[in-house]
Order: sequence, then C-alpha cells, then structure tokens
Amino acid sequence: MPWLTQFHFPNIAMLMSTQANRYAHQLLDARAQARLIPPLSANAPLSVTDSYDIVKSVIDIRTAQGETMIGRKIGFTNRKIWSKYGVDAPIWTPMFDATVRFTEDNRGIQSLKGALQPRIGPELVFKLGATPSADATMEELAECIEWMAHGFEIVVCPFPEWKFEMADSIAAFGLHGSLIVGEPKKLSAASRRNLGEVLAHASLSLSCGDELRSAGFGSDVLGSPMHALWHLHQLLKMQPQFAPLSAGEIITTGTWTDVCPIKPGETWTSAFSGISLPGLTVSFV
Repeated sequence: MPWLTQFHFPNIAMLMSTQANRYAHQLLDARAQARLIPPLSANAPLSVTDSYDIVKSVIDIRTAQGETMIGRKIGFTNRKIWSKYGVDAPIWTPMFDATVRFTEDNRGIQSLKGALQPRIGPELVFKLGATPSADATMEELAECIEWMAHGFEIVVCPFPEWKFEMADSIAAFGLHGSLIVGEPKKLSAASRRNLGEVLAHASLSLSCGDELRSAGFGSDVLGSPMHALWHLHQLLKMQPQFAPLSAGEIITTGTWTDVCPIKPGETWTSAFSGISLPGLTVSFV
C-alpha cells in the first residue's frame, strides 16, 4: 500500500521525534534539579530504538546549549551484573566536556552535589588517535587507539531505587554522571598488538578506605575492554543517525566490578594487576 508509506509514516516519525524531544527535556530538567522521576517506561512502552531517539535529542539540545561532545560511554558491558539490573546487552551514551575531568598524579577530589543515587565503577578508558574504517578488524581498531587510562565513572540514576528498564537507562544518559580519568599511557605498536588479550587477563581491586569493596577482571568486560570498543564500533554502523567513531574521541568501556554506592566523606582507591597502569585515589565531598 504505497499511500500508507507516503502519508502515514512521516506523521508517525514526526510524533515520535516530538515525544523524544519532550522526554529529553524531562530527563535534563530532572538532572538539573537533582530530582527523581518515574521511569519513562512506567507511563508507556519504550523500546530501545525509542530510547536512542531520545539520545539523539539530548545530543542536539546539549550541543545547542554550548556543550561539546568529546566521546562516548559504553555501559552494561559486564555480563555479571546484567541480571541485577534487568538488562541483556551493552548500551552507549554520549559524553560531553562538562562531565569529563583528568586527575593530577592519579588523585582527585570530586563533589557529589546534585548527583542522584551516585555509585562508582572502575573502568578502562581509550582515546582514539585515528578514525577507524567502517570495516576495521579488531587489530586495525587497536591501531587507532592513541592512549589508554584508568577511570572512575560516577553513575547516577534519576529513577527511584535504581529500578528501570534497559530503554530507560539508555535514555537517561546511560546513567552517566561524570568520568574521572587517570594518567594516560601512550600505546606503542608492540603494546597494541595483543592488547585485547592482555587486558582480558588483568585484574582490578576497588577499596573504600582500608576496606576492599569489589574486584574484577578485564575479561568480565565483554571478554575484554577491546571487545567492548569493537561492539560499539559495530553497533554504530546500525545507527546511521549517529556519527561513527572518530579520531579524538574518549571512550570509556564499562565497569570491571559491580558499581558501588558512594557518599561524601569517602575516599576510594583502585589497583591493577597484570597491566602497568596506575590505580586512582578519589575523595568525595
């Protein structure tokens, strides 16, 4: 029925775009006011495709307000925590200059003011020094990485008691609050060669004060943080509304442990085994 394609689908698309924009403003307002809201899916069904329409609206709004998109966060790459949060696949969200900061000497102080139900996740961060080709192999993707660093991602949740559908989490900025990046380590040609395997065998511990709170392996992150980057590269090929990965982007690849609740007055530290990457020490105020 050609008439249906010609006349009805554009109307539906326009309605969905308007709704996506409304949801984007609702989520941005909730963050600005540090206010909890019901999950979007509590009001009406929300598909993953719908949620990425909201992501596109968020990018447009924040860019228009003067923010600069500097990379992306890959979320839910740790399969061990999927059942806890009711998800079954990784997600991604844009990261902007306002929420990414670098430490000095791998130590930092971070305010939690306005952070809704904050938690901490230790991650591996890549910076792309070159733009990967659309059909890049895993090895060619590794060649595009300029440096890697350890990072703490502070995740936040605008939905009460951290209860949501996967589509809600995508729409709500991938639960991204801020990213604290440690000292970057430039990669040599030799270190890129087996990067995925080396990272898979590395381990990390996460402590609050003198108490060990969590531990994990690089293999918990979709088999390796390199595999997480590869997954994002492939996913973006199926999402033409978004730009593909490009040189200069900072990509954080997902938590090696479950995310832990944090509060002002605490100091959290991490340490690696299996890779020569320093840990981080961050105090929250």
